[in-house]
Amino acid sequence: MEFELLGWPEEGPTLRLDHEQFAYAGKFVMSSTGKAVCRDGSLVGAAAFDPDRTDPETLCIRYVTVRKDRRGEGIGPQLLAFVRERAAERGFDRVTIGVNNPFSYQAAYRAGFCFTGAEQGLGELELEWPGDRSTARYQAGLDRFRARDLSDAEREFLREKRDTAPPRLDG
Repeated sequence: MEFELLGWPEEGPTLRLDHEQFAYAGKFVMSSTGKAVCRDGSLVGAAAFDPDRTDPETLCIRYVTVRKDRRGEGIGPQLLAFVRERAAERGFDRVTIGVNNPFSYQAAYRAGFCFTGAEQGLGELELEWPGDRSTARYQAGLDRFRARDLSDAEREFLREKRDTAPPRLDG
């Protein structure tokens, strides 16, 4: 698996993704965000990010997408960790991401992110790096999802995670 930083927001990178294979494909055509990708022969994942509008020391990961046929292989957490590491190298003290489902929440935790206790946007839970990796904080985020209208797969996932510690970091 190869990870590549295509550029920071000021460099205006764009990326065309197949909208049938990648969620948020249209968001990657915009040049106002930085981009990073993951390849395994072909493109399998992408992330878009930019500095927080109110805190220049915080980088916000806006979108992460993994090709449909490669989801569940750990590509998302690896890509998130790659962006987090590049942000730290560039001098960002904090990296955030908003997630809207328990699977994305788990992926972000595997990349080192932690629930802040806050929600943003349209019901997205805010996660940050670095942060509080306590079991109580991890479960607090899962509890927010448990209170929502969920798919059967999401409900089963949350049942399996009840009373567990946060996942270990990938890599």
